[in-house]
Amino acid sequence: MNNPIKSMIKDALILLVITLAAGLILGIVYQVTKDPIAAQKEKVRQEACKEVFADAKSFETIENVKTAGEWEIQWGEQGFEAVDIGEVIKAMDADNNMLGYVITVTDHEGYSGDIQFMMGVRNDGTLNGISLLSISETAGLGMRAEEVLQPQFANKNVEVFSYTKTAADGENQIDAISGATITTNAITNGVNAGLYYYRTVLMEGGSANE
Repeated sequence: MNNPIKSMIKDALILLVITLAAGLILGIVYQVTKDPIAAQKEKVRQEACKEVFADAKSFETIENVKTAGEWEIQWGEQGFEAVDIGEVIKAMDADNNMLGYVITVTDHEGYSGDIQFMMGVRNDGTLNGISLLSISETAGLGMRAEEVLQPQFANKNVEVFSYTKTAADGENQIDAISGATITTNAITNGVNAGLYYYRTVLMEGGSANE
């Protein structure tokens, strides 16, 4: 008759070996894939920068960029409590003159989760456009954001965008994606947050002259 204690110890040891082996395999896979994944993310980042600032020759990340909260602006009162400002990059020309900024924005109110994009804003406040980095909305609806919404933000100089379910009749209006109001709202609000951050933090704060 088998000793139940020995059997339990044996099963525990087997489970321990399996766990250690699985952990080792995951560690190896992580080490093997870490650099390619990082390289791919950097490639996407560089391509996005060029997409929103095609005439820039180089890009320079601003270290220790001030967040909205640190600048003591009323972020929530503006309706941007679900929006985070991430990396801020200076877009430079061939003579190292600053053309404007590339701002990374994450809106947490997409239909299926976070929507992240980069937006390029020139020194005069003109929005060159946006480039989606991460989006996982509904296929055929919110996932049409790159096709429907992204082109509408290009080369506009307005303070605040709004969206409409009918035909847009002004520079500040964006035609919503049919059946995807939540996605449209998230991206539009994110762009407005980025523009507000640009005006209030980067320009009024003097970062443009650093």
